[in-house]
Amino acid sequence: MARSGNETERSSGPRELLEGEAERRARLGVPVSAAGVLYLLGAIVIYQSLSGLPTVGIIQGLAPALEGKASVAVSPQTPEIRYISHHALGLIAGSALEAIAIALLTVGLLFLLEAVRLRVPEPSPAVRITVMIGGFLGAFVMILAQIVRAIRTHEFATGHNFTQAAVERAVTTGAANQIVGYLALLLPVVLVVGMIMALLRATRAGLLPRWLRTLGVIAAIILLPLFTGAFTLQIVPGAFMVALGFLLLNRLPGGDPPAWAKGEAIPWPAPERGAATRKAEAAAKAKG
Repeated sequence: MARSGNETERSSGPRELLEGEAERRARLGVPVSAAGVLYLLGAIVIYQSLSGLPTVGIIQGLAPALEGKASVAVSPQTPEIRYISHHALGLIAGSALEAIAIALLTVGLLFLLEAVRLRVPEPSPAVRITVMIGGFLGAFVMILAQIVRAIRTHEFATGHNFTQAAVERAVTTGAANQIVGYLALLLPVVLVVGMIMALLRATRAGLLPRWLRTLGVIAAIILLPLFTGAFTLQIVPGAFMVALGFLLLNRLPGGDPPAWAKGEAIPWPAPERGAATRKAEAAAKAKG
């Protein structure tokens, strides 16, 4: 009978597997920590690039219709589209930094899942596939979306048609805009689902402290497009990536979770049970 991948790995010898895991873990720690810095740097570049973006108010946008004009030669959104075109390089650079960070985070999550698989039988590779699709493909689409936007807004800014229809062609309509737009909305959701599932599995195996799991879940939610414009919230994903890198480097406060050294799943005790254990230990020390 053919053995599963998990059984084959276990038959190689636990010491050899743990030594190989420790080597890979040490190599990944620095890149994953650096991902947090890159992510924050990318968020800063994007924020600075958009800091002077002209805004179109509701009254300004409805002005042509209020004046009884079906269409105008120059759309109220023209300055906004021109601004995006003129700052396309900064937006592409910031997105590239964030995309590299997401790709490095994905590598770290996949390593966590591999560590879980050495300790707990995994029924299916669905979580790994979800993380890979949402992470790697999502990172690629982040850059692609900015490139497509740069091309379309440049065509608008250098053209002679500044009507509302031309604005819509530059930012929303057209096959390229729609395909990239839908992928840019869908893939972050896929990454968030895979990331949360990976963190839950790693915590159940005792490889991830509960506080780091909580931070990771919050960070995953903030990666959704809904929070893209909230610059200060982007500190949370960056902080999680740095903390995850510190975990891989065995530099977290409180020490390394014992499941890493033991090579087996050591679930964290329930909070009530942990409190009772600490009280019992304190009582035993007082008696001794």
